[in-house]
Amino acid sequence: MSKADIGLIGLAVMGENLVMNMESKGFTVAVFNRSTEKVTNFVEGRAKGKNIIGTYSIKELVENLKTPRKVMLMVKAGKPVDDFIEMIIPHLEKGDIIIDGGNSHFPDTIRRTKYVESKGLLYVGTGVSGGEEGALKGPSMMPGGSNEAWQHVKPIFQSISAKVEDGSPCCDWVGSDGAGHFVKMVHNGIEYGDMQLICEAYHLMKDYLGMTAQEMHEVFKEWNEGDLDSYLIEITRDILAYKDTDGEPIVDKILDTAGQKGTGKWTAISSLDEGIPLTLIGEAVFSRCLSALKEERVAASKILTGPKPEFNGDKKAFIDAIKDALYASKIVSYAQGYTLLQAAAQTYNWDLKYGEIALMWRGGCIIRSIFLGKIKEAFDKNPKLTNLLLDPFFKDKVEKAQANWRKVVSEAVLNGIPVPAFASALNYYDGYRCERLPANLLQAQRDYFGAHTYERLDKPRGEYFHTNWTGEGGSTSASTYTV
Repeated sequence: MSKADIGLIGLAVMGENLVMNMESKGFTVAVFNRSTEKVTNFVEGRAKGKNIIGTYSIKELVENLKTPRKVMLMVKAGKPVDDFIEMIIPHLEKGDIIIDGGNSHFPDTIRRTKYVESKGLLYVGTGVSGGEEGALKGPSMMPGGSNEAWQHVKPIFQSISAKVEDGSPCCDWVGSDGAGHFVKMVHNGIEYGDMQLICEAYHLMKDYLGMTAQEMHEVFKEWNEGDLDSYLIEITRDILAYKDTDGEPIVDKILDTAGQKGTGKWTAISSLDEGIPLTLIGEAVFSRCLSALKEERVAASKILTGPKPEFNGDKKAFIDAIKDALYASKIVSYAQGYTLLQAAAQTYNWDLKYGEIALMWRGGCIIRSIFLGKIKEAFDKNPKLTNLLLDPFFKDKVEKAQANWRKVVSEAVLNGIPVPAFASALNYYDGYRCERLPANLLQAQRDYFGAHTYERLDKPRGEYFHTNWTGEGGSTSASTYTV
C-alpha cells in the first residue's frame, strides 16, 4: 500500500469516524492509538479492506506518511496533547505538521504553535464540531495556527467538512496560533446559550402551560420549519417524541442535573478578560451549575416559597410569544458572541472573517441553523458591523418580537419560573439601547471610597476628576483609571 496522506492518533469514536470520513473522500490514512489493541480492532473491523494503515508505534506511523507529514491528534485536551507533541517531534522533519483536532483551550494552542514552530515544524489547532455523526458525515472545522500549514491541510479538511447548499465547505482558515480554537470555544459558548434558551421554552410550556411531551413535540416540529429551523430545535423535537420501553416519554425520566466539559466556562471567562458583556452565555453556564445542586434544590423546595404557576389565557398565543422570546434572545446570544470574537481579534491580532465564520457554522456543527445565513449576509453588507443588533434585518426581527419577549419574561417572573437566559438577553438589549446608564452613580461611589476619579459630561473624554466627598479625603487620587 502507498504511503498515507495523513496520520491520526486517537481512535475513540470521533477519531475513528474522522478516519472513515477521510478514507471515503479518497485519502489514505495511517492510524495509531496508545492502547494498540484498538488499532487491531479497528483495522480488522470497520476499516477492513479500506485504505487505512494500522501502525503500532509513533515511529511506524510517521514512516508511513507522505511529506510534508501531517499528524493529527484526536486525544483528550490538556496534558495528553503536550505529551504526544513531545513524542512526535523527534520523528518529524522541517516543515512537517502537527494538528490538534481536540477541544483545546486557545491559550494552550497559542503556546504550542510557538513551541512547535521553534522546532522548525508547523502547527494547526482546529475546532471540530458536529459530534460523532458530524465527524463521519461532515463536520464544521475551524483551523488556525501556522499559516504556512493551511495549503497542505486544506484539501483534506475541506473535502471532509460539511457543505452548504451551494457546495461551499464549512471549513476555512481562521487565523494564526489559537484563532481556530478560540472560534470553536465561542461556538461552544453559543451552543450553551442556545440549549439553555430551548430548555427555558420547554420549562414554560411544561410547568406554566401544563403541556405534555407529545404536545411540545408538535410545537418544536412546527418551529423547525420556520425562522428557528436548526439542529438543536430538530433534536429537541425528536427527544420529546421518544418513548421509553413502558410507552412514557423518556425525557420525563432523566435526572435534571446537567454536565459540562468546560468550553462554555472558558467562553464566559474570556468575556470577563476582554471586558465584553457575554451575559446570556454566562447565565447558561451558571444554570448548569445550579442544576447540579440537585439535593440542595430538593431540600430548598420544601422550605422556600413562591407563586404556584397558573395559566389563564390563550395557550396558542402564549406559545407564539415563547417563540418570539426564543428568537429575540437567540439574536442577542449571537450578537454577544460576535462582540467577543471582535474583541479577541484585536487583543491577539487575528484577522477574523466574521461572515466566513458564520458560514463555517452554517452546516455540520451543533449550532447549525438557517439563522446563520443571515449573519453571513449582515457582515457581507457591513464588515465593520459593531453589533448584530444594529443590522437592519436583526433590528427588525427584535422589534417585532419585543412585546412578546417582555410578556414571556414578565409572566415567568410573576409565576416563579426561572428564565435566566431570556431575562439576561432582554436586560442586555435594554442596557445596550440605554443612552444613559446609572454608572455615573457607580463612578461616584468608586471615587468616594477609593479616589478612583471620574470623567464629566461637560468636559472632554480623557480628563479625570476627583471630589473630596467628606472634606477629609484631600486631593490625592488613584493614578489609574480603567473603563
